[in-house]
Amino acid sequence: MKIVKRIFKIVFALISLLVLIGIITLWIDSSGTNYLKITKNESVSNNTYLIKNVNVIPMNQDTVLVDKMVYIKEGIIEKIDDTIVVNGIQIFDGENKYLTPGLIDMHVHVWDRYELGLYLSNGVTAVRNLWGMPMHLRIKEDVIEGNIISPTFFTTGPKLTGSEFIGDDNLNLSNPIEAKGKVISYKDRGYDFIKTYYGLDKAIFDAVIEQAKISEIDIVAHPSQKVPFSYHLNTQIKSIEHAEEIVQQPLQFDLDTIKLQTIIDSISQSKHTSYSPTITVFNNIYQMMMDDSILDSESLEFMNPLIKMDDSKRQFERWFNAKQEDPSTIDRIKNQHDFHLTIVKKLHEAGVTLICGTDGGIGVTLPGFSIHTELAFYKEAGLSNYEVLKTATVNASQTHSIMNQFGTIEDGKIANLLLMDENPLVTLSSLKKPTYVFVNGRKLDRETLDSFNEKAKNRKNLIATAFRYLENLIIEK
Repeated sequence: MKIVKRIFKIVFALISLLVLIGIITLWIDSSGTNYLKITKNESVSNNTYLIKNVNVIPMNQDTVLVDKMVYIKEGIIEKIDDTIVVNGIQIFDGENKYLTPGLIDMHVHVWDRYELGLYLSNGVTAVRNLWGMPMHLRIKEDVIEGNIISPTFFTTGPKLTGSEFIGDDNLNLSNPIEAKGKVISYKDRGYDFIKTYYGLDKAIFDAVIEQAKISEIDIVAHPSQKVPFSYHLNTQIKSIEHAEEIVQQPLQFDLDTIKLQTIIDSISQSKHTSYSPTITVFNNIYQMMMDDSILDSESLEFMNPLIKMDDSKRQFERWFNAKQEDPSTIDRIKNQHDFHLTIVKKLHEAGVTLICGTDGGIGVTLPGFSIHTELAFYKEAGLSNYEVLKTATVNASQTHSIMNQFGTIEDGKIANLLLMDENPLVTLSSLKKPTYVFVNGRKLDRETLDSFNEKAKNRKNLIATAFRYLENLIIEK
């Protein structure tokens, strides 16, 4: 009995020590992102002003409203007109630059708060995180309460999968009752959406859909191979993720445009469903096979260090070995990427609402920076600059009712905006480095935005990230 008590004390001491180390590590990491914190005085002093001499790209129509004034009141667009007279507030000169809605990345994986600054630096003023963990609920709360400078933050709960897709990154469901319970729990705890993933059979999928409707929470679907692809066109599912899933599931890797058209037609008949192609993350497979030194590249210095050490390395080794075993793999991946462009073109021609998502934060897909690669691919697929910009503004904002307050420059919308030297309807690349980013009306100049990049570069928070992921495993599994 004494031995048992002694072992218990030792185990308890070790657990207590681990908890203490975790708390200290997380506190140190949190202090590293103090540059994103907002004091109470700052939160109300920087979001009311008048912008003059600015060309407005409203994105509710394909036009430029030349030489306008925009009145921002407490972070909300109050009025847009030729002349606005408001006494006693700051006047900000737009210097004949171009004002657009901020970009929205509809498919990201956030691992730390440094990434919030990377998104803002690249003009992304709202994100939809699609791999929810407890840390994301804390980020969301801090954003809502105005404690931190951040893109507007939305998140799904943990990924819901079938029982056979074992992995610490999956929430494995075994029966419909359990599925309904998870939907109820995620809604009650504050997650914004449900994410369905691989392996959900009809009975479990039906339960998720049924409870999501009752709980009034939207579903984001990474298609499950256990049900027909058309099953994901249910009215409760607001977006389907990944062009590659069309190739892998209904087409069974047959890059046949005639067969593709049948699938496109079925998607187009579902007027409530948006599609997020995430072309960039698949193209990065090709980039990894073409560049043997990609893990040591300067761009990868912006990745979370735990992801870079684990996921980036594993993905690189997988595809490096694949091309070593079969060099034709390179052409196969490139051909599939090109086919993804065809998918985007045909979805667009069929009237399907396209929304921009990058899968940023995993593999070698950089948070923030990758949205410009994604938008360039849509341009390559044949969309006009206006149509491309819609995917990351008005289209994205209309996917979920809780996002309707973004995406256009209109009276009453939240002032998530970008100010650029050049017109992105002419030069799409002007979106890469906006002169100013406005988030909830707060003005961030280029110097501040560049400092966000520098703070995130080569950050040393591997252990802190591991502790947050451990917390996820303890709470969610």
